[in-house]
Amino acid sequence: MKKGLLALSPLAVFILLYLVTSIVAGDFYKVPITVAFMVASIYAVMISSGMPLRKRIDAYSRGASTDQMVLMIWIFVLAGAFAHSAKVMGAIDATVNLTLSLLPPQMLLAGLFLAACFISLSIGTSVGTIVALTPIAAGIAEQTDTSIPLMTAVVVGGSFFGDNLSFISDTTIVATSTQGCRLSDKFRVNSFIVLPAAIVILAVYLFMGSDVQSPHTVPEVEFVKVIPYLIVLVCAVFGMNVMAVLTLGIIFTGVIGLYLGAFDIYGWLQAMGDGITGMGELIIITMMAGGLLEIIKLKGGIDFIIRLLTARVHSKRGAELSIAALVSLVNVCTANNTVAIITVGGIAKQIGDRFGLDNRKCASILDTFSCFVQGLIPYGAQMLMAAGLASLNPVSILPYLYYPMAIGLVALLAILFRYPRKYS
Repeated sequence: MKKGLLALSPLAVFILLYLVTSIVAGDFYKVPITVAFMVASIYAVMISSGMPLRKRIDAYSRGASTDQMVLMIWIFVLAGAFAHSAKVMGAIDATVNLTLSLLPPQMLLAGLFLAACFISLSIGTSVGTIVALTPIAAGIAEQTDTSIPLMTAVVVGGSFFGDNLSFISDTTIVATSTQGCRLSDKFRVNSFIVLPAAIVILAVYLFMGSDVQSPHTVPEVEFVKVIPYLIVLVCAVFGMNVMAVLTLGIIFTGVIGLYLGAFDIYGWLQAMGDGITGMGELIIITMMAGGLLEIIKLKGGIDFIIRLLTARVHSKRGAELSIAALVSLVNVCTANNTVAIITVGGIAKQIGDRFGLDNRKCASILDTFSCFVQGLIPYGAQMLMAAGLASLNPVSILPYLYYPMAIGLVALLAILFRYPRKYS
């Protein structure tokens, strides 16, 4: 017990240092999240007794440089280069003006949410959706005097709709493969659970949108400047790799910007460089989070959670709750919903077989609760990406993440009230 709690203590140090000090200060911008991760990382290395200091540092570095981490860093670099060069060229302003001219102000929140849901369902990834829509959402917020964290949260929430439901989402594929069920069956069960939540949140955004004021004058739309974003959106919807999509966006932004005289070749390079530099904090946080979580895993923190939550399960409802708690807590410790499902998928299958659970609902529980947690942790890739693109502190987005909160609530109610009946 003590070893398990000690293994998890670095995460507690991070949460206490960042959240408590920020609450005491009354300002989440006063405590740099990088410093909180640095202190927690040093503490994690210090308490990892039983091996030489160099090996502890090697283990931390291994976690900070996994294939998944390096891939995310590449996406951050390309997203920074694209977003800033598009901003300098005028693509964001042009796209915002186009959106404002097409949608009435009361439909902006609901329209953004629907766009995020559709794109994420089409491409199966929340990160790609966030990269495509966050700069537009932030621009609309500035033009309409709406809260930028709120607009950003609308995109982040909608992005998890597809991450949870899409047939090509990695979480869907992993959840169904670990539980031994078909994608279509899991989709059907999952839809019964999360679609009511999506409809309610859409209605909330329609109601909230009634207070959004349109700007007094909408500048004339320069359609040629919208092309980079249209290319990014279309390629993303057709399933192109997110890194390839961003690279295409950078190329078209540069070509159009040079043609229009928005910048010269050196200005374009400078814009890309400034965008990459602006992602520096996110890259540092990503690496330190990876190292910290590797130490927790190495010291048995995740194994401890699994043993603790499966020790006293005696009913179907309890079995489903234990699967939900398992994937949620492991997601908190890994900051990656796909990795969380892979980690506990086998255990969840054993629990399901032992208590006669429907494997389709087990897959749905794994996917939905992992997306619920991933959508709310401020050090997850999606939140960091959205915060970086909107120039926000990730914690400032948290209070507005209505959709991730809603799917967590409805998924919990589905377990407690044995819904849908056919699969319970």
